Amino acid sequence: MSAVPLGDDLGIEAATDLKQHLAMHVAQPGPLVLDAGTVQRVHTASLQVLCSFVRQREQAGLATDFSAVSQNFRDAARLLGLAPQLGLATTNNENNMQQVENAA
Repeated sequence: MSAVPLGDDLGIEAATDLKQHLAMHVAQPGPLVLDAGTVQRVHTASLQVLCSFVRQREQAGLATDFSAVSQNFRDAARLLGLAPQLGLATTNNENNMQQVENAA
């Protein structure tokens, strides 16, 4: 199983480089693991690139998982409603936070 590190900065200026970095792995056979453990900065554009990448692999019958996920990455995906598309499980604590955020 291959692991692809995402780095620490997935800001908007990194989205194009991220897309190019992931392009070589779209058709890679077998399960692929993305390592988001060091991600500190995340922008919506980069999460959109990741969602597209995961979806393309899924449509080709290829599995994509995360080996590690930083809290910043997890929070950004959750707040944008993209955790399910990325295959990130939510914890009971996150479910409670979601309910509080939407209470207003």
